[in-house]
Amino acid sequence: MKTVLLVEDDLINARVFIKILTKRGGLAVKHTENVEEVLQIAHDREVDLVLMDVSLSHSVYQGKAVDGIKITQMLKSDPTTANLPVILITAHAMEGDREMFLKQSGADDYISKPVIDHQAFVDQVKTHLPQD
Repeated sequence: MKTVLLVEDDLINARVFIKILTKRGGLAVKHTENVEEVLQIAHDREVDLVLMDVSLSHSVYQGKAVDGIKITQMLKSDPTTANLPVILITAHAMEGDREMFLKQSGADDYISKPVIDHQAFVDQVKTHLPQD
């Protein structure tokens, strides 16, 4: 079974995503907003894909507040985690944001909140999962 790491600081959103991914997607989900934990999980190859909320309001790394863009940059710049697919999730999707966020972060894709079409969300996630 494929495992997704959900990095999301809003517990209500997290619950919704977890439910969609497990029930509809048949995926296992780990959830944390702790940056050290995210990096460790990615490093240990415990997950196949990361769903990264862009605006993490509580996440701190080495004493500094970090957002999903920054964490994605950290994952993508580390050779051991660079190939792990990262999909950004954001509610702040204005025209041009998508390209800017993708370029800044090095993420593989982008999903806008709120997620209305659950099946499309699952399908989009699954396109980035490694095929066996």
